[in-house]
Amino acid sequence: MLRRPLVGLAVAALGRVPADGMAGPRPVVLSGPSGAGKSTLLKKLFQEHGSIFGFSVSHTTRNPRPGEEDGKDYYFVTREMMQRDIAAGDFIEHAEFSGNLYGTSKEAVRAVQAMNRICVLDVDLQGVRSIKKTDLRPIYIFVQPPSLDVLEQRLRLRNTETEESLAKRLAAARTDMESSKEPGLFDLVIINDNLDKAYATLKQALSEEIKKAQGTVHA
Repeated sequence: MLRRPLVGLAVAALGRVPADGMAGPRPVVLSGPSGAGKSTLLKKLFQEHGSIFGFSVSHTTRNPRPGEEDGKDYYFVTREMMQRDIAAGDFIEHAEFSGNLYGTSKEAVRAVQAMNRICVLDVDLQGVRSIKKTDLRPIYIFVQPPSLDVLEQRLRLRNTETEESLAKRLAAARTDMESSKEPGLFDLVIINDNLDKAYATLKQALSEEIKKAQGTVHA
């Protein structure tokens, strides 16, 4: 239930976020195509380290899907409200996909950091580029499927996509997987062909931050 938009069609180039406005544990930015397995990896991470990590809840103008809760899966808002807050500079990144706006607010990140937790942001590739213009200093990780064929199979099994939206997601996934190879864009690329192996790789990449956070919790 931690899915986020796959690609942004209009991501704002935001100014730098003041360092004192985003003080706290170093965040983690997780990106990758819908269906790559980010949600499953995050679920395992939160189950094992629930007191250390906190999820940044995104805003969206789309309608809730069955079972989704406001404030838990997304903050479901009107386009007018979100456009107003974007104009006010309240978002770290935002994007438009399939006619709906998505974004990560500064307040959503601050709320997690205020609890001395490692904030997890699940954003699209253009969102990653926007966050690089801020002072968040996160760890950037890209999760991708073994192949586009496997990704298509996973998305079809969800039975939540129309043929048109599926085609858009696959086309965007192809572009994102190529872009993820750009030097310096990500600290780590995880190919999720085996869940246990992918999770072990994710935990290893975050091991130092986990130790720091555990020290804070125990203190």
